[in-house]
Amino acid sequence: MPKTLVITGGSSGIGLAIAKKFEDAGYQVFNLDIQSGEYGQFIKCDMTQHEQVTEAIHSIGEKHGIDTLICNAGKHLSASIEATTESDLIGLFNLNVKGAFSATQSALPFMKTNNNGAILFIASDQAVIGKTHSFAYNMSKHALASMAKTTALDYASYNIRANAICPGTIETPLYHNAIDRYCATSGADKTAIHAEEAAQQPLGRIGQAEEVASLALYLASDDASFITGSLQMIDGGYTAK
Repeated sequence: MPKTLVITGGSSGIGLAIAKKFEDAGYQVFNLDIQSGEYGQFIKCDMTQHEQVTEAIHSIGEKHGIDTLICNAGKHLSASIEATTESDLIGLFNLNVKGAFSATQSALPFMKTNNNGAILFIASDQAVIGKTHSFAYNMSKHALASMAKTTALDYASYNIRANAICPGTIETPLYHNAIDRYCATSGADKTAIHAEEAAQQPLGRIGQAEEVASLALYLASDDASFITGSLQMIDGGYTAK
């Protein structure tokens, strides 16, 4: 029987790279997203809706078990606290935080039954540092880091490990969309902005989604059996500055 991965938001960007990496490694992959992706079995699911998430994960767990859960679904919001509306805050937390809560709560009983499991929260370098115009997004990523730590402690006796992956600047469609929006409003040159972003990283380049996927596969494997409750930075050295 192949191992089972449930990933949320596995249709694009980092999530897509993770789904491909695990499928290539022989996992049976289930992708919970609102739009279909290239890899894994797609299950349409609005991660802001607790009952939808619970139903989807229970249907997977009852038939296949759940070896690894990766909570990746999320969105970005660029705004200071004054520029953040109440609906902005609620909408972002419903997806970034409540979605991860719903998925984790639903998957844990199956992992407890197996006395084994790995849970990964795709957080951000903003789980450990602050950035400008990132009030709500930053809070949501700190929340995922907290979720990893507390879940690790509460379920260690069941041999269930929980960790947070904290990517820095990664080249994804969301990254390019953000730069495109900035260039459209500022008149800046995209090539120059991309070069500036790369220069801010100690390694001198932007990270790739496939690199995050490789870290996820390692953390889900038996080779990482003594790693739990950790925040795993993958940011080209940015947070070491």
